[in-house]
Amino acid sequence: MKKYILYLFVFLASFSFSQKNVIVVLKLTDKGNGDAVRNAKVSVNNNDSTFQLVSNVLGEVKFQSENGQPLMISISHYKYENIKSIERKISLKNHSDTVIYSFRMKYLKEQQLDAVIASAPGVPQVVYGSEQLHVSDFELLGNDDLLLLTYPKRLKKGSQLLVYDGLKVKNTFEIPDNGEELIHDYRGNPHVVCENNVYGIHVSDDEIGFSVAEKKYYMKYIAPIVDTNKTKMYFSNFNKDYPAFEYYSFDNVDSTYTEILKIKDDLMMELYRSEYKWVDVRTKLWAKNKEIQTGIDAEIWVGANYFTQSLYYKELYAPMFQRNDSLFVFDYYKDQLRVFNQLGEQIDSVEIYHHYNKRKTGWKKNLIQDKATGQIYALFDRAGWTFLGRINTKTGEIREQIKLEYRYVHDVAIRANQVYYIYRPYESAQKKFLYKERLPY
Repeated sequence: MKKYILYLFVFLASFSFSQKNVIVVLKLTDKGNGDAVRNAKVSVNNNDSTFQLVSNVLGEVKFQSENGQPLMISISHYKYENIKSIERKISLKNHSDTVIYSFRMKYLKEQQLDAVIASAPGVPQVVYGSEQLHVSDFELLGNDDLLLLTYPKRLKKGSQLLVYDGLKVKNTFEIPDNGEELIHDYRGNPHVVCENNVYGIHVSDDEIGFSVAEKKYYMKYIAPIVDTNKTKMYFSNFNKDYPAFEYYSFDNVDSTYTEILKIKDDLMMELYRSEYKWVDVRTKLWAKNKEIQTGIDAEIWVGANYFTQSLYYKELYAPMFQRNDSLFVFDYYKDQLRVFNQLGEQIDSVEIYHHYNKRKTGWKKNLIQDKATGQIYALFDRAGWTFLGRINTKTGEIREQIKLEYRYVHDVAIRANQVYYIYRPYESAQKKFLYKERLPY
């Protein structure tokens, strides 16, 4: 009888022991030198509950659980590689009330960064140069890569695209047609313009793809779009053969159009329409027939087909730029820089005069925006030297102009206070290279 009582006592003791609380200790050490890893963040999933702990100066984490319970452990530290979702099942040994799990953490390797070259403002650097290829045009991609339109001898005899990261050519692509220039749409996506088609270029790390659109379709429906925000699209009905156009906004939510601003050169419009008075009778009859067929005035038909071919006609230039929640329209025909909010409502206007005295200032009808900073620059050309004038959008003034180092540069673009341009030394055997200079801002 005593023997059975003893067996029962041992069984009950072992059963109660198996159900008691257990102290769990996690020990974290450096895999390389064995030092304790302190301040590591430890996430423990225990019996459908999750809690966060931090290792102490000894590299330990302690908590209570039940014998036989499974644990899911994740460990992270800014100096060490993370340990994710390690499963352990609590199992006591040698009649102890403590179970210890050890984890050795691997120290993160030092990251070798590429050398950063800091150049002084106004000192040109060669971005891309080749002994075989000229750079005809370029586009700045969103990931700081460059898309280059290149050719060996003549652009019309063959061209190819290069994706260049500043150190090496990542990809090349043969254009199905002869490329003329590179442009980008309102989303910043690059396109190469050819004689009959416009090819959209899609760049990834591994390849270059393209989509094709008819040139007339692209220029009529995509090119007029200036910019977009979350719900609105801003575009114009600009026509190079008509001295007036409007800026509109289109709301994607309720599909409504709103006119933002009308641009018109009054003097040019008067000359444009008066051309009808001086053409011969046959041309007047043709214009009247067109008016009957289309409803467009005969004066406009004559102006578009005859006056636009004369030396007196000048295309309108009144660009729009978006910066944050504001729209800036340079209405040179009213000498106004007009500022609108994102709804298309005018909130400010200042006078501008930097487009006057063209022969003296070298005004080139060319404004460039730095997409990284939002700053807008005016381009001037005096005796072949290029000057960039920083426009103060609050006053409309240009207080200073920056002169580029080389003479006769072209295709100027700006990003993050870096000026990019194409240049070839005069009477040199060098191919056309892509350069950049840092602005002193």
